[in-house]
Amino acid sequence: MKEPEVTFELVQEHGLIKEEYDRILKILGRTPTFTELGIFSVMWSEHCSYKNSIAQLKTLPRSGGRLLVAAGEENAGLIDIGDDLAVAFKIESHNHPSAVEPYQGAATGVGGIMRDIFTMGARPIASLNSLRFGSLKDARTRYLFDGVVRGIGDYGNSFGVPTVAGEVYFDESYQGNPLVNAMAVGIVKKNQVASAVARGVGNPIMIVGSSTGRDGIHGATFASEEISEKSEAKRPSVQVGDPFTEKLLLEATLEIIKNGWLIGIQDMGAAGISCSTSEMSAKGESGMNINLDKVPLREDGMTAYEIMLSESQERMLCCVKKGYEDRVKKVFEKWDLHCEIIGEVTDDGLLHIEYQGERKATLPPFDLVLGGGAPVYLRDQKEPEYLRHTRNFDFNSLPEPQDLKETFLEVFSSPNIVSKQWVYHQYDSMVRTNTVVGPGCDAAVILVKGTNKALAMKTDCNSRYVYLNPKEGTKIAVAESARNIVCSGGVPLGVTNCLNFGNPYKPEVYWQFAQAIAGMGEACRHFDTPVTGGNVSFYNESPETAVYPTPTIGMVGLIEDLKHIKTSYFKDEGDLIYLLGEDKEELGGSEYLKIIHNKVAGDSPQVDLNEEKKIQDTLLNLIRKGFIKSAHDISEGGIISALAECCIINQEKQIGCEVELPIKSRKDFSLFSESQSRILISVSPSNKPELERELKLSKIKYTQLGFVNGSSMNLKDFFDISIRELSNIYFNTILRIMSGEE
Repeated sequence: MKEPEVTFELVQEHGLIKEEYDRILKILGRTPTFTELGIFSVMWSEHCSYKNSIAQLKTLPRSGGRLLVAAGEENAGLIDIGDDLAVAFKIESHNHPSAVEPYQGAATGVGGIMRDIFTMGARPIASLNSLRFGSLKDARTRYLFDGVVRGIGDYGNSFGVPTVAGEVYFDESYQGNPLVNAMAVGIVKKNQVASAVARGVGNPIMIVGSSTGRDGIHGATFASEEISEKSEAKRPSVQVGDPFTEKLLLEATLEIIKNGWLIGIQDMGAAGISCSTSEMSAKGESGMNINLDKVPLREDGMTAYEIMLSESQERMLCCVKKGYEDRVKKVFEKWDLHCEIIGEVTDDGLLHIEYQGERKATLPPFDLVLGGGAPVYLRDQKEPEYLRHTRNFDFNSLPEPQDLKETFLEVFSSPNIVSKQWVYHQYDSMVRTNTVVGPGCDAAVILVKGTNKALAMKTDCNSRYVYLNPKEGTKIAVAESARNIVCSGGVPLGVTNCLNFGNPYKPEVYWQFAQAIAGMGEACRHFDTPVTGGNVSFYNESPETAVYPTPTIGMVGLIEDLKHIKTSYFKDEGDLIYLLGEDKEELGGSEYLKIIHNKVAGDSPQVDLNEEKKIQDTLLNLIRKGFIKSAHDISEGGIISALAECCIINQEKQIGCEVELPIKSRKDFSLFSESQSRILISVSPSNKPELERELKLSKIKYTQLGFVNGSSMNLKDFFDISIRELSNIYFNTILRIMSGEE
């Protein structure tokens, strides 16, 4: 097939601007071939090059703590957990594919993030996610929600890794552009970590796993533009996953890594062979000769352009030590997978692509990649006009509720607060038998087999807060993730992030992004949780609106002793209930304000990082001394919703409480406030003297609220609600909506 002539019109169709094309001409010293243009277009797309974000990302804390590799150096972050083990973890987006093909978009998001983990030599032990959709009242939202959840469940369940935690939010801003962020966590021996590098002249380059087809071509470019009516036509840009093949690929990959036959290995995700060949060459400061005739294909008549840009799933590129080719082939043949030598490492620093007897591309890989010659931009910034209005909102203008009980039941029924049981009951959260605490509590907890340790993990972000105050809202996302880890008994170790924003060429969007990065950096330094890497997803806009800025935080923590694992729910009648922290009656961005008054206004809650760290350190100390029976942070819906959750989360043993809640000014302000740095704990009465002594020494504010008792949530001077009624609302609301009963 004759390749089309490269014209500037064709260049523009590939998403490149004149400045970038001029740069390509300068790098090559000639007009690129059609295949070369395709490679540049995907490698310099926002999805692969981070050209509009990398300058900001470099301001984040990217080293320190127990970090073993600097951020962005490898396929995933890597943190030392002792016992010669490390935890690998990462989060990525699959937003655009999920908007047009929710099942496969979400499924391949899970598959891609798993490969990022096991190409490090780590065995995946857990899957998490963070999902955002429009209003559940909308039929298309329900279709997207159902498809995404089934895609995540089917892939993860078939692959055999437990899906143990996540979050789901619903808001009109996501109506045309859902967010699907997938996170994976794995364990690796420190002496068996693999790297994404190619070096050593003559070392063979092998493609392993599935055959290559036309699915996913230009997926990276598709992910670097706004969702529109034309997006439906780009359904072929969505990859198709096969979890059973990926399971075979996992076992074969870990076997060859363990045997020490590799120089390096990289997953073929976005941009496929183009990305893996160029990035591995650039990292090894080497070149490659690649013959595409050797690539196993599953479709006839594929061109070099299509082969290089295909994003077919379940494939890896390996740089193998010369002389070990046959051993590697034997392993992949045992697992019934393709394994072909498609080239070799050279020392000329160039990537040469041959196909059907013709030279299709000769490119300098360093100029293709992030951190090399790929473009880097700092875009214009402008504070959004809407903030002038939201910040001036007068909360005293809100009418006081006539019936606090009915108001609470309406807030508590919000899909953002109620249990996501409908979601996680479709996931296998117990496969591999490492799960200690599964979905439903503050954080998931996974046993590290062969040790007395466990890992706590969490995804978190309240995007309304970020919309109202990008810097403060992102600080809160980090602080709340850490708080959830600590409530589970863990010490926060590190962060991965998935930064979901609108079009970076819009100054207001870029201002939001830059402010969010500043807030994340400040908080991560405070908690000594370096950013191990992650993902930036721009262009999350539909013709109607941009999504709320959503910098999702994925955090992992270490529990050094299994006896320190804690859960959120009350344990025994007679236990005392305490509040750690102080209410400041903050309702900006709250669930109460949205559900009852249909407003997203005010400033976000404020977080004092010094106070937050002091409360977290105090709680960890109390847990280690054996004083704490349960711990649950206060977030959406305020203290009243958190109390209800403590009563009913454990369906096997639901138990009520009798409490007296302090009121500062207005009842609704205090009950539904979402002030930060607050935690509900329950303790045995016998530990009261020691507990209060420790709390006084720590100089944090605390209040004894009441005690665990009975079959209702009894708020003295307000109302009494039966556990049965709370439980019915909490566990059945989403089920009723999705089954068409509401």
